[in-house]
Amino acid sequence: MSISDRYNSIFKALAHGVRRQILDDLRDQPLTTGTLCAHFPEIDRCTVMQHLRVLEAADLIIAQRKGRERWNHLNPLPIHEIHERWIGPHAAAAVGKLSKLKADLETSPS
Repeated sequence: MSISDRYNSIFKALAHGVRRQILDDLRDQPLTTGTLCAHFPEIDRCTVMQHLRVLEAADLIIAQRKGRERWNHLNPLPIHEIHERWIGPHAAAAVGKLSKLKADLETSPS
């Protein structure tokens, strides 16, 4: 898979609100699929499983079987990669521009 395909699958996975909520739910601890299904009473188990498959294909979660249970773990590395690639540099540039604007405003005559 090319890096472009990898990023596309991550952004596709992050595009749906239920999948973002699943990632939020997994932020602090791994959860079983049954527990995650209980967090979404408005949708059926099959739909939650489809969302989990999309997240797993994007490498955003890692599933681990323990007996009859499937434990879902957040994999934060792809999100970190996106942050490093797009958010960090743009935020740094914006802060630099705001700092320059502040300095210009403070030094201009009133």
